[in-house]
Order: sequence, then structure tokens, then C-alpha cells
Amino acid sequence: MNALLEILQKDARLSTSQMADRLGKTEVEVAAMLDSLISEGAILGFHAVTDHEKIGDHRVSALIDVKLTPERDGGFDRMARRIAKFDQVISCYLMSGGYDLAVIVEGDDLREVARFVSEKLSTLDGVISTATHFQLKVYKQSGFQASDPQEDERLPVTP
Repeated sequence: MNALLEILQKDARLSTSQMADRLGKTEVEVAAMLDSLISEGAILGFHAVTDHEKIGDHRVSALIDVKLTPERDGGFDRMARRIAKFDQVISCYLMSGGYDLAVIVEGDDLREVARFVSEKLSTLDGVISTATHFQLKVYKQSGFQASDPQEDERLPVTP
């Protein structure tokens, strides 16, 4: 199963036939493995990793560090799940260090992200503080190198 997951993480567009060839299994076996991984919740979904610059997507992304008051008998789990349900939240992680959660959000512009933080996130009971870090440029995302337009424009050096 781990080998199949590695293949999917590198290229989820492969057909079951191609995955079967790489794994030395039949298509039926690979399809059954995939069904099992999905039904067990090991595979949460599939998505394309996109270069937002190239598709003209000018949405704003931010990483928000959140400090919480842990709940009795629940720690951070209930609050983290509540925060993760907001539409603006792309990812939410429990972290070690100075903050408890790392929350990645997206919005149409800086104001939308700021409104989310000030009107929704910061107002939740149990949220002690937040620190918002806006994404300026992507170099690598989900294991894929982002293209650099400046690299493409450079002229070759010749003697």
C-alpha cells in the first residue's frame, strides 16, 4: 500500500494499468487497493498542484499562527476542528513551539484575510492570539518546484 501511495503522490494521473505495471500487480488488485485506501480514509482526496501565477489566480494566502487555551478533557482538538471548518481555511495543523495551531487560509485579497482573522478567528472563545504571515512567493508546493519566469527569460551565456 505504501508503494501505491508514493506513486499517487508523485503522479495521481497515472491509470490503474500504469500503476499496476509499476507495482507488479494486476489492475484489479490496484483498483481494490485504491478502493480500500479511500474507504479507510487514508486517501482524503485528489487535486492538481497549480502555479497560481500562470493561471492568473491572484488570491492571497496566509499562514496564521494561533495560540489557544486548551480545553479540559479535550486539549486543542475541538477548537482545531472548529477552526478547520471555516471555508477560508485550506489547512490546519497542531504544532509544537510558541503557537498551538498553524492555519493556512486563502482569500480574494488582503482585506478578506484580515477580516477573517479579526471577525471570525480572533473572536472565538479560547483564541488567545494570532500572528498572520502573508505568502509572497511560492518556490515549492506539495513537492513540486514552482517555475521561475526570470529563469526562462535569461539569455544563454556564450564565450
